Amino acid sequence: MPDRYDVIVVGAGNAALCAAIAAKETCESVLVVEKAPEYFRGGNTYFTGGIIRFAFDGIEDIKALIPDMSPTEVANVDVGSYPQNQFYDDLMRVTQGRSDPELAQILVSQSLPTMLWLREKGVRFVLSYGRQAFKDGDKYRFWGGLLVEAVGAGKGLSDQQFEAAQRSGVEVRYSTQGVSLLRDGMGRVCGLRVLGPGGFEEVPGRAVVLAAGGFEANAEMRCRYLGPGWELVKVRGIPYNTGDGIRMALDIGAQAHGHWSSCHAVAWDMNAPPFGDRTITELYQKHSYPLGIIVNLEGKRFLDEGADFRNYTYVTYGRALLTQPQGLAFQIFDNKVKDMLRDEYRIPQVTMAQADTIEELAARLDIDVAGMARTVKEFNASIRADVPYNPALKDGRCTVGIEPPKSNWAQPIDTPPYLGYAVTCGITFTFGGVRINGRGQVVTNSQEPIPGLYAAGEMVGGLFYYNYPGGSGLSAGMVFGRLAGASAARDAMALKD
Repeated sequence: MPDRYDVIVVGAGNAALCAAIAAKETCESVLVVEKAPEYFRGGNTYFTGGIIRFAFDGIEDIKALIPDMSPTEVANVDVGSYPQNQFYDDLMRVTQGRSDPELAQILVSQSLPTMLWLREKGVRFVLSYGRQAFKDGDKYRFWGGLLVEAVGAGKGLSDQQFEAAQRSGVEVRYSTQGVSLLRDGMGRVCGLRVLGPGGFEEVPGRAVVLAAGGFEANAEMRCRYLGPGWELVKVRGIPYNTGDGIRMALDIGAQAHGHWSSCHAVAWDMNAPPFGDRTITELYQKHSYPLGIIVNLEGKRFLDEGADFRNYTYVTYGRALLTQPQGLAFQIFDNKVKDMLRDEYRIPQVTMAQADTIEELAARLDIDVAGMARTVKEFNASIRADVPYNPALKDGRCTVGIEPPKSNWAQPIDTPPYLGYAVTCGITFTFGGVRINGRGQVVTNSQEPIPGLYAAGEMVGGLFYYNYPGGSGLSAGMVFGRLAGASAARDAMALKD
């Protein structure tokens, strides 16, 4: 153990490990401090699907990421392209134009280079057939700006990043909580006070990168910042993301930044445990709702299930569940789409019912029978049958004359057996955090960087407002983790000169 670490990274999720790996490219000693025990390593990354959004120009970029694609596989897919301007436009569109332009441009421009960098570090990727593609003719067509996932999903991504960190010589301490930042007489961050198995300890460091997640696992902070009722939601990931990193930064004058009253949330199984299950991981989520309708306990629809690809709606729709009676809703499908539902609908732990009539299905799920029967009848009668159905694109097959409408992928629910899945709101991460500059440095209210302090991942505010494009949380963690780690290492090494 060195007398003073060059870089200390707080957290051990996707952003933190990218920061640590990047820092080790330049400096000699990097320490990762993880609050959770080793069993829970990986942060919330472990509970994701491992799908990453990035800009690319075509199949050659994808082949660079997945070099073992066979000629047959290449011939059987249509990946299209997702240029930087489209990624940027999607980000600005779903955040209502509020995303910090500088951070947004860094994310977009560095998304592919960072993926290629991780590939060089040994992280392997595959095409996401099961989640992001539909067979259209003789080709699999990918949609919604997403097509690549880490081998092994979120668990696989985390494991591969830990392996890369270990190969590079990064030291990791588990069950060690960051308590406060240390500063020297000039105000420079010069280490971290921690609470570990041996008690309190001061760990000297030339730079500190905070990548300890948001406050999604802190019921008091959820209620304070997100609003009443949010203390009741289920947490999709680990119980350790309680806002420690944000608090430590604010305590020394960091600028609070971003959308503190908003968050990433999903439709989560009604009977899922209070925190994430490391065996089930992300499979409690239910994201095939564009193929059916969503009703509440009164049997009423309350949102446009086909407003956009689910990549652009599931965050806001997850939050919308909390506004319904008892915070519950039900995704309703018929047999026509049964085989198109994502794998998460087939786990043994799912809360669902099946019936030969809509009335019987409603009764089994404790939904108002008359209300749901009326809703389905009105929905079926409102569909524009003259527009072809195509789940691989925004097909314009919509409803007419009902509120709320369904803008795409409207099909009659008329083929038994009928399926219903009970869901509630599950929170993934919060959008509020601290402000960073283009080097990943944490800044004060006067926009001055705090010397020696950097941040990445969920605790960076200003990137996501109201909503986010699916898969951009992981890419943001990678991009800004790499940026913060590299900047911290360069500045740390400059102190040694």
